[in-house]
Amino acid sequence: MLATAEKKALIATHQKSSKDTGSVEVQVALLTEKINRLTGHFQAHVKDHHSRVGLLKMVGRRRRLLDYLRKNSVDRYKAIIAKLNLRK
Repeated sequence: MLATAEKKALIATHQKSSKDTGSVEVQVALLTEKINRLTGHFQAHVKDHHSRVGLLKMVGRRRRLLDYLRKNSVDRYKAIIAKLNLRK
């Protein structure tokens, strides 16, 4: 779980305006941070299958958001992919 200060900092780096908290870029950035933290959790807790289901749901939600962004604005899609280092 993200601490409030970490979440605010992450939102501040990806928001388009001062009031923006729900744009696709912000949502993808928050999901990516949660996914990265859970991935580290599974290194120590291999048999935590319940949390793994939640991880897969988050990955699917991020995939759908990125598909939406790619369909509507390729420039924003490429920018967020590069900024979060999601593709190799």
